[in-house]
Amino acid sequence: MRKIISTALLSVFCALAFSCKKNGENTNPVMKEPDLEDPNTGTFANPLMARGADPWVTQKDGTYYYTYTQGSKVVLYVTKKITELASVTPINVFVPPPGQMYSQNIWAPELHEIDGKWYMYFAADNGSNANHRMYVIENTSSSPIRGSWELKGKITVPEDEWAIDGTVLEYNGQLYFLWSGSDRGRSPQYIYIAKMSNPWTIEGDRVQIAAPTHAWEKHNGAINEGPQILKNPQGKVFVVYSGSSFSSDNYALGLLSLRDGGDPLNADDWSKHPEPVFSMHAESGAFGPGHNGFFKSPDGTEDWIIYHARNLPGGGSTNYRNPRIQKFTWNSDGTPNFGIPVKIGEKIKKPSGE
Repeated sequence: MRKIISTALLSVFCALAFSCKKNGENTNPVMKEPDLEDPNTGTFANPLMARGADPWVTQKDGTYYYTYTQGSKVVLYVTKKITELASVTPINVFVPPPGQMYSQNIWAPELHEIDGKWYMYFAADNGSNANHRMYVIENTSSSPIRGSWELKGKITVPEDEWAIDGTVLEYNGQLYFLWSGSDRGRSPQYIYIAKMSNPWTIEGDRVQIAAPTHAWEKHNGAINEGPQILKNPQGKVFVVYSGSSFSSDNYALGLLSLRDGGDPLNADDWSKHPEPVFSMHAESGAFGPGHNGFFKSPDGTEDWIIYHARNLPGGGSTNYRNPRIQKFTWNSDGTPNFGIPVKIGEKIKKPSGE
């Protein structure tokens, strides 16, 4: 219910306003009655920040750890409120020494907690994209922002081919590594999986589980990249990946499904949805939405996706990719329903519990 201000009180406000204006103190405007029915309370709007490609969020004990492609180093943003990411000061967790094969072009870092230790996976090279490979650093502390980070080395298969966008899958007690690979970074790019003997070592041969075969995966290059693991409430395993070149407005998210009880190393146990599950929406100012991650609301009741997109069409070096989040649901068949990208600037209810 709106408060009623008396005539006398209004007179005081008016007198104060006149005095301020007369003395040139326009930085102190008339006091405004608070709106107790403010419809924007508890809301936020995308994008979360002006820049930030390849966003990733890990959460533990009510804390969110955010990272993205910074380029020259690996950083972490630590916050209790993911919608207030722009106010957080980043922490440098790994700045590589110069002159190494992993000193430049650090892309798509991901933070994972495995067996009580922390691991950051990232792609890097020596200044030449043809030399991009996957690397991992380890922190044995209980917190990723305490202790120290140690380079465990390069994660590779015997072929030692170009690799980016690495992530991990824990399934039936076994750890697997997934990534996007190609011949020296040239199109086409495929999604591979391999068994791991520990969080920094691949064991055995790689298996190709996705190739860019559909038209929507071939804009500005035939590309499948950015694999991300998603498990539904019943434990079914999906891989949400990005198709086409990141430079294209038609960069979009696709979906792989692992057969119930299937073997992740058996390519035939994976099936690909024929159409993208999340794609460009010009009316929302969402061009090239892709390279995503997932997280829960603070109270654990909601599922959220984080992804990057551009506000304007046409790509370009100054048309920056920026991080956005929105809630998603599940279809009756157990597959995720991401809907359409929410319009930039539109007020969205904050994650439950924030």
